[in-house]
Amino acid sequence: MATPLTKKEIERLPVQPYDAMRQELQTGDLVFCSGSYFFSLAVQNFTNSVWSHVGMIYRDPTLQRVFVLESETLIGVRLAPLSKYLRDYHGKNRPYKGNIMIARVHPTVDENKLNQAISYGMDELTKPYDNFEILRIGIRILFKISRRTRDRKYICSELVYDCFDSVGVPFNLRDEYVSPDDIWQDDQVQPQFRII
Repeated sequence: MATPLTKKEIERLPVQPYDAMRQELQTGDLVFCSGSYFFSLAVQNFTNSVWSHVGMIYRDPTLQRVFVLESETLIGVRLAPLSKYLRDYHGKNRPYKGNIMIARVHPTVDENKLNQAISYGMDELTKPYDNFEILRIGIRILFKISRRTRDRKYICSELVYDCFDSVGVPFNLRDEYVSPDDIWQDDQVQPQFRII
């Protein structure tokens, strides 16, 4: 299980440059973000966590590129180059505003299963982001109501959960919804390093 962290604790962790750590990244690694954007802060407040976003690494051997498979607000499910994500977030010539941690699922998941999990996520490309799910999660937390239906829209953590669940590697949920923190606190998740 990844230990719960505060923002200050994350900021005290050593930072590894992406170029130095690129070769260490594997398909199926998890990208946890603790953003300083308005929407990120709302997610953190609703879920009582430092994590506002989670995605999965896809390492393409043919293109020799490293991508993030994620569900992004206003965009939906997408595949974005990790290098661009870190240095030119949202095409504004500015790096991601916040902290980014890489984690790995242990015990090590078979490479074939990880490729199948990514394939599942790629089949979901262009599915819309569930812009109202964060509000619904907040209401469910406040009133202790479980989720009644499953739609075909995704928040980031639902996408990651479904990708791993599709290959028989489910994360343990504390509630009827899944947040980035639920994945972070799963016994299988092991932090690797903080990158910029």
